[in-house]
Order: sequence, then structure tokens, then C-alpha cells
Amino acid sequence: MKRSILAIAIPAIISNITVPMLGLVDTAIMGHVGTATFIGAIAVGATMFNMLYWLFAFLRMGTGGLTAQAYGARNMGASATVLARSLLIALVISLILIVLQAPLAEAILRFLDAGADVDLEARRYFDICIWGAPAALATYVMNGWFLGMQDTRTPMWITIAVNLINICLSVTFVFGMDMRIEGVALGTVLAQWIGAVASIVVAFVRYRLSLTSARALADLQALRRLFAINAHIFLRTLCLVCVTVWFTRAGAAQGVITLSVNAIMMQMFMFFSYFSDGFAYAGEAIAGKVVGEGNFVGSLRHLERVLMRFGAVLAVAFAVAYGLGGHLIVGMLTDVAEVVDASATYLPWAAAVPLCGIVAFIYDGIFIGITRTLDMLISMLVAAIVFFGLYFLIFPILGNHGLWLAFVTYLAVRGVILWFVFKRQVLTIH
Repeated sequence: MKRSILAIAIPAIISNITVPMLGLVDTAIMGHVGTATFIGAIAVGATMFNMLYWLFAFLRMGTGGLTAQAYGARNMGASATVLARSLLIALVISLILIVLQAPLAEAILRFLDAGADVDLEARRYFDICIWGAPAALATYVMNGWFLGMQDTRTPMWITIAVNLINICLSVTFVFGMDMRIEGVALGTVLAQWIGAVASIVVAFVRYRLSLTSARALADLQALRRLFAINAHIFLRTLCLVCVTVWFTRAGAAQGVITLSVNAIMMQMFMFFSYFSDGFAYAGEAIAGKVVGEGNFVGSLRHLERVLMRFGAVLAVAFAVAYGLGGHLIVGMLTDVAEVVDASATYLPWAAAVPLCGIVAFIYDGIFIGITRTLDMLISMLVAAIVFFGLYFLIFPILGNHGLWLAFVTYLAVRGVILWFVFKRQVLTIH
């Protein structure tokens, strides 16, 4: 079990870590060709697509869980059908996004309110990158499908290759062809399409997939199950987005220093999530597989215990690193004295996040694999209510410390609810 978990988790972690490097390179490219407006536009443009695509994370999660179950049952026909259905849904969604690109861009830019000059360049970036939506959403599906097939090495190598291609194309367009933000956007779109096509070709060749019939795609019972799973994950993601956006908004309302401190603390949280997500992905893939195999309770209980041991070691390691060396990390991320000084007060919260969040992250992966997505939605909804309740109750008294207390409590509540459901319902029912 340990070897199986690590075989899935390590490539997934490597893939996760390579993703933010692309944003750093894009920022560096724009930082050498113009004013701060270009840097701001890249940041805003990336945020626009992060907000947009984040809502469709169900394309990866739902595909991964169902594929893993089909893999465990050794039913390649069902795996191929799940892939075809999910790709079709991704195509429909992406076409809707392209048709509605103008009002979507206007709404997001108005919400972000970055200023006229930045908005103009960000809009140019958006208008080009939106044509990569079919490829981006198809890649979500392919990553979920490969994960369900217990294969994280293939998407890892494709992700690394696509990021390198993206960087080379962007550098060529900007410095070789004298383009500006359009060059970075064009490089991104072309790389997305290369990655999506490569993923689909590799899947069909390696796993010898055959085309799915229209009759199989239109299976009403399977479609109802797929849409129910996707709806649960979509609503769960909406709750998560609400908490995250409100957290950022509450930090911004306290001034630029507090906003900057919270942003750095959240970057530390995101770095931890790159590692914890690797083990969550392993839980998703292996849990779905054991469901398909039929040896549910024994294997699932063993999987949970081993994952929690890995998670405990990981959480403690990050908590100690952030607690003892957090000031060094902050110093690497900023040299603004006021931000460095203010962050010292909040470093204990950065250390608390891994400890409070690891249980929820591990169970998220397991519950996706066994497709108990309604339980995930309920846990997230309750946790979000707790977050906002605590925020309005203690933020006026404790200020930013109250905001962080609400956030770590929100993480812990998610974990406690999923733990209770897993122990009292999942293992008992099955």
C-alpha cells in the first residue's frame, strides 16, 4: 500500500510544483519588456482564468473517481465511456465560455477592479487565452482519467513538457517577434492545445481505447450519476471560492500591509497543498480502484490508515518548518520591512494550517474515489457556515487573528465531518 501511494503521490507532487513556475516566468517576461502595467495585467489575466476554470474542477474529480472504479473492475469499456462523456461535457462548457467571453471578461474585470490600463491589457490576454478553453478543460478531464487509471507519471511528463513549450513559445513571440502580452497569451494557448492533444493521443495509443458508441454515451442512468457527482463537486467548489474570496476581501479591508501578510501566508498554504494534494490524489485513485475490485471495507480501512500516517508526517514537518523557519520564508518572498515585521505575529497560523487541514485533504481524495460527493458538499457547506459565523462573531474583536481563527476552524470542521461520515457510515454501510 505504501509503495502504491508513493507511486501515485510523488509524480502528482512534481506536477503540482511545476505549475506555479510558469506564472513566474510569464511575470519575468513581462517585467523585462514594459511597465508595471504589463506585470499587473499578467497577474489579473491569470486570476481571471483561475477563477473561471476553478469552477469546473469537477471535470477532473468526477472523471477520476468513476474511472478508478472502472479500472478496479477491469472494465476498459466503462473507462473509455467515462472519458468520452467527460470530454463531451468539457467541450460543451468551453464552447459556452467562448460564446460568452465578452460579458464574462467584463464581469470578472469589474470585480477585480485593477484599473483602466491594467484592464485593457488583461482584456487582450483574456480574448486570446479564452480560445484555449476547450484544451484546458479537456486537460482537466485527461488528468482525472489518467489518475483513475493509477497513472500520474504520464500527466507529470506532459505537464513538464507543456510548461517548457509554453515558456519557449512565449519567449520567442515576445523577444523574437516583438510582441507584448499577446505573445505570452498566444504561447499559453498553443501550449494548452499541444498538451490536450498529446494527452488524448497517449491515452488512446497506450490503453488501446476504442471509440464509444452514441448509445453508450446516452445511457440515462450513467448520465444521471455523472451529473449528480459533478453538481455536488461544483456546488462544493462554489462554497470554497466564497470562503477564499471573502478571506482575501477581509484582508484587503484591513490595509495593504495586512493584505500582503495574508497573501504570503496563503502562498505558504498553497505550497503545502501541492504536497498534500499528491497524497489526496493517491487516495482518490486507490479508493476508487478498491471499490471497483469489490474488496471495499478491508482495503479502504487500510488505505485510510496509511494515508493518515503519511499525512501526519507531512503536516508536522510543514508545521515545524513554518513555525521555526517561517521568518526566513517571508524574507525570501518580500523585502518590505513593514510586511516582514507584521508577518511575525501571524506565523503561528501558517503553522496551524497544515495540522488543521490535512485530515480534510486526505478524506477529500478518498471520498472522490468512492464517489461520496454529496458528503463532501455537506461538509464544505457546514464548514463554510462555521467560517462566516466565526468571522462575523470574532473578527470585530480580534481583527486579522479572528479571520485566521475562522479559517483554520473551517479546515478542521471539514476534516471532522468527513472523518465521522467515513467511520460511521462509509465503512458500516459497505
